[in-house]
Amino acid sequence: MFDIDLALLNLVERLCRRFQLLTGRTSVWLAFQLTNLSIVVYFVWAGVYFFISEGLPRIALAMFCSAVLYLLSQTIFKSGVEAYESNAYRRVAKGLRNPRRVRDAPLRIAFLTLSVVMFWPIFIVYLNIQWVAAYLSFLMYASVLLGYSLIVLTTVVLYLLACDPLPPCPDRVAAWLRTLIPVRLAGSESPAGD
Repeated sequence: MFDIDLALLNLVERLCRRFQLLTGRTSVWLAFQLTNLSIVVYFVWAGVYFFISEGLPRIALAMFCSAVLYLLSQTIFKSGVEAYESNAYRRVAKGLRNPRRVRDAPLRIAFLTLSVVMFWPIFIVYLNIQWVAAYLSFLMYASVLLGYSLIVLTTVVLYLLACDPLPPCPDRVAAWLRTLIPVRLAGSESPAGD
């Protein structure tokens, strides 16, 4: 399983480096954005589960979500993506590999296994939605799909965080888009007066 993890990690790192050459954005930036998306998905999932449950589970869920929101405000929301990127650039400049490649391997493997194993039941339920609708409410089905999407997002973020970025580079897509601006429009945006 470690060989599959390493092969997948190398593939993700190669793709992240191509993404960085095209856009100028690192895997750290991409992981940060997907983390923000997973936070939104988590609170939507918690809201759906809040409407499904009743009584004591509702109170426990509200308290747990409040604690998660407080912890997020103390950790992830305090520093921007620039601080994480500068740490990654500093580490790469010193010639050091990402310590998450080895340290997070068991966690990545567990989430990868969970993503693969849970895909087939979710896919079969999706194919038989009419049959499932008779036994499950829409909110329960949405809760299951949101839970699986959280597993997949976490797996992707773990792989992105284990990648090493290239040194800072300009983005090719923005440079290409700037070449598409006609010369007369680019001239009218100049600060020099007529």
